[in-house]
Amino acid sequence: MTAVRRRAIFMDRDGTVLDEVGYVNHVDRVRMLPNSPAAVRRANEAGFQVVVVTNQAGVARGYFPESLVTDVNDLLRALLAEQGARVDGIYYCPHHPTVGPDPYRKECDCRKPRPGMLLRAAEEMGIDLSTSYVVGDTVKDVEAGHNVGATSVLLRTGYGRGELELHSAGWKRHPHHIADDLLAAVDWIVAREQGASS
Repeated sequence: MTAVRRRAIFMDRDGTVLDEVGYVNHVDRVRMLPNSPAAVRRANEAGFQVVVVTNQAGVARGYFPESLVTDVNDLLRALLAEQGARVDGIYYCPHHPTVGPDPYRKECDCRKPRPGMLLRAAEEMGIDLSTSYVVGDTVKDVEAGHNVGATSVLLRTGYGRGELELHSAGWKRHPHHIADDLLAAVDWIVAREQGASS
């Protein structure tokens, strides 16, 4: 008997769940975007797995140790839990293709827009990528979604507004939807899913 694979909402971290402050090189720089706890809670209640997928090339660049990424991710989980919201998985890429020492300087398959983090999460968490969503504030997030056959949503938070206004004319592939913030994105996803099942 084949196990039922679950739907997920993959969320970028900085500029999507957390405020974009540049490289988060200390836990004191962590700032939750105002609607993020409500957005994650809504996704939980709608039955989605919530998975954070984040490029953290600051490790390769020597801006902070890999242990700090874990510390920030642990704080993210704790801050959301205080608001009744749950993250089911967090995946990060510490690599950069041209900068940094081994083992961090390499052409990896996990740095978005490449699909490695999403594929790994799907395998480890039993996720159906074709019925899942990728939400973020950059075209890399949009491309990552396309690369695994998921539905992509671009936010206007973080780098999103600049990406839309300055670069969207040159994009090879566009998001399936554009939302003001993470809560608006999750609201759209839930409404879309309810419409598809009615």
